[in-house]
Amino acid sequence: MKQLTQVLEPLEPLEGSLSAHVIRELPVLVIFPHSRCNCRCFMCDIWKIREVREITPSDLAPHLASFRALKVRRIVFSGGEPLLHSDLASLGHLCRGEGIRLTLLTAGLLLERHAPAVASSMDDVIVSLDGPPEIHDEIRGVKSAQARVARGIRALRELRPGILVHGRCTVQKRNFRELRSTVRSAQGLGLNSFSFLAADVTSDAFNRPGGWTKEQQVGVALNATEVEELEREINALISECQEEIESGYIRENPEKLRRIVDHFRAHLGQRPAVAPRCNAPWVSAVIESDGAVRPCFFHRPIGNIQNGPLVSILNSAAALDFRHTLDVARNRICQKCVCSLFLNEQRKG
Repeated sequence: MKQLTQVLEPLEPLEGSLSAHVIRELPVLVIFPHSRCNCRCFMCDIWKIREVREITPSDLAPHLASFRALKVRRIVFSGGEPLLHSDLASLGHLCRGEGIRLTLLTAGLLLERHAPAVASSMDDVIVSLDGPPEIHDEIRGVKSAQARVARGIRALRELRPGILVHGRCTVQKRNFRELRSTVRSAQGLGLNSFSFLAADVTSDAFNRPGGWTKEQQVGVALNATEVEELEREINALISECQEEIESGYIRENPEKLRRIVDHFRAHLGQRPAVAPRCNAPWVSAVIESDGAVRPCFFHRPIGNIQNGPLVSILNSAAALDFRHTLDVARNRICQKCVCSLFLNEQRKG
C-alpha cells in the first residue's frame, strides 16, 4: 500500500488541468478472463480467436493492492466466454476476498455445467438473450442455445434461489422486429431485469482489428426501411411494456430505447452521431485476457498489467494525457458508442 500511495502522491503538484484526471477511485473494473468464446455470433468476431489466453490468479494477485488503493467495488467478468476459463472460481474468490462484488457476463451455454462454481463465487449474472428461441439460436450459431441458457438458470437457482440473473439483448438486423417477444422470453426464463443495446458495427473491438468492411457491416446494421420498422417496434415496446419500464424490469427508459433507433440512423447518415453521456474512462477500466488495459471497450490500450501495478497504468503520463484530451462529445469513437457508462458520484467526462 505504501508503494501505491507513493505512486499517487507525486501527481498532486501536477498542473491543475492534469491533476483533475488522476484516478483515485475506480468503482468498476471489467476483466476478460478468457480469450475465446463458444458461440458463433454474427455481430462479434471473438469466436474466431484460436489462441487461448487466460488471466490467472497469479496474474491478478500482484494487483490486489491496486484494487484496494483504487477502492474497486465491482468487477465484471466478460469476454470472450468467462466460463471457458480453466478455474474462474479461483479468480472470483480471490477478488471477493477483497470485498468486491462480482458480476458474470455470459452467453450461458456452460452455465448448467458450472452452476456450483458460479453460485459460490459470483454475486450476480447477466446472460445474453437475443430473441425468442429460434431467433436467439440463429444469432448465436448454436442449436438449442436458449434451452441451454434456461437449464443453466434453473441449475443456478436450485443452488442459490435468490441469485440475481439479468438479461441483455444486442439489437441488430436479425432480431430488431422481435424486441417485444424477446422481453416475453426473458420473463419466461425468470430473469430479474432486461436491457437492450445497439450492435456495434464500426469499432475495432471484439476481435475486429481495423474494423469491419462495409459488406460485413451490412449484415448486422439496419437499412433505411429496417430503421423505420425498428422505430415502430421500439414505440410498440414502450407502449406495451410500460409497466416493465416503470418498474425497472426493462433497464432503459423510453429516451434511451429511442437512442437505439438514433444509433442506426446515424450509421446511415440520416442524423448526426451523438455521443451518449459517459464518464467511463474516469470511473472504470477494462483488462483484456492478454493483460492489456483499456480505458473502455473501444479506446486503445494504455498499458498492460504484466508491466506494472494497475494504479500506475491508470495514472501514467499516457493515461493522464488521454483523459485530459478526450472530449467525449466530439470524439468519433465516443459518438458511435453503444455501451456507455455514467456514474454521478465521479467526475463527469
